[in-house]
Amino acid sequence: MESNSGEAARPKVAVVVFLLNGNRVLLGRRRSSVGRNTFALPGGHLEFGESFEECAAREVKEETGLDIHKIEYLTATNNVYSRPDAHVVAILMRAFQAEPHQTPQNLEPEKCEGWDWYDWENLPRPLFGPLETMAQTGFNPFPPAHHHN
Repeated sequence: MESNSGEAARPKVAVVVFLLNGNRVLLGRRRSSVGRNTFALPGGHLEFGESFEECAAREVKEETGLDIHKIEYLTATNNVYSRPDAHVVAILMRAFQAEPHQTPQNLEPEKCEGWDWYDWENLPRPLFGPLETMAQTGFNPFPPAHHHN
């Protein structure tokens, strides 16, 4: 499939963040065409020259207003969708709130219906496809010792 510029389509890189709070994770219900009405993690496309950590912090700030720290790489997933131009390599990061008393805000209401904290053992449905796959395979985004900050 070719993109409008005549170049061959290439995979996009997204940085996606497991923002953890106790045993909970921050999720928002998507309004975009891909995965509409599913619950997904905050994140977005990696910009040229950005580190994964920089992208994670920027995207979470842009979408939720939250400041994050302790940003760590967890894993990557390769997501090929059935529609054209939809091949996304997702870089999954873990992070914590830098300021625990901050409340997430919905700063991009055209993309998301709102952010809330959900218990990892009791996630809302439907989950965004790639996240559902991870949850089903028993992926755990929490640090091994599961220390609460």
